[in-house]
Amino acid sequence: MMITSKDNELIKSLSKLLTSPKYRREHSEFAAEGVRLCADGAQSGAEISWFIYTARAAEKYAAEFALLHSCCQKSCEISESLLKKIADTKSPQGFICVFKMNSSCFQVKKQERYLALESIQDPSNMGTILRSAEAFGISGVIVSGDCCDIYSPKVVRGSMGAVFRLPIIQEENFSEYIRDLTAKRIFTYASTPRNADDIETIDFSNGGVLLIGNEGNGLKEETINACYQRICIRMNGRAESLNASAAAAVLLYRLCVDKA
Repeated sequence: MMITSKDNELIKSLSKLLTSPKYRREHSEFAAEGVRLCADGAQSGAEISWFIYTARAAEKYAAEFALLHSCCQKSCEISESLLKKIADTKSPQGFICVFKMNSSCFQVKKQERYLALESIQDPSNMGTILRSAEAFGISGVIVSGDCCDIYSPKVVRGSMGAVFRLPIIQEENFSEYIRDLTAKRIFTYASTPRNADDIETIDFSNGGVLLIGNEGNGLKEETINACYQRICIRMNGRAESLNASAAAAVLLYRLCVDKA
């Protein structure tokens, strides 16, 4: 049976998963759109609650359809017109999956490399940063409670599937958490342009936690003070700063290239 009405209970739930961070948290689920992203989630071992598709997409992407149909708990067909009404993308491909959130839990270990994000607000920045973190082999990501929702559609798309695979935890008492890591003699590096050491002069071979702050204001002062060392990217041009995601990529490269 094909669903054609927005009043259908599944469609109502799906619409909320695409638009409401609170609803996603309450149900520990999120929605992802697109053939590649949905297939990536399945191939990464993410648990799929629902697979929603159009008949045209099932025929056009037969291999991916077979994969997703075999991996999901439940599936249903919807009309093209209904998909366009509820989709988050402008040109939906015809596949939407509802995934269970990644139940990550990890302890930061010496010698390994981690990323900590404080007050990142732009979903595009967050998605790109998570994508870079996975690319450089980061062991885990810590996000502050006031970061944007890592399971929003824009973050999920921008991460190119990294949210399916990266261990990610959220810490409400972010500064205190970083202070505790520093007290345990784990290297914590605050990225800040103020009174900071050039990353080219630092030995990152013992790993540590790299901290990136808010796009406009950077890291909070109490968080900077909780860290082992302040670091910065030397800039020779006239620009005052880099975009948060661009800075994160440069810093992640330096953190991960120096491996013992």
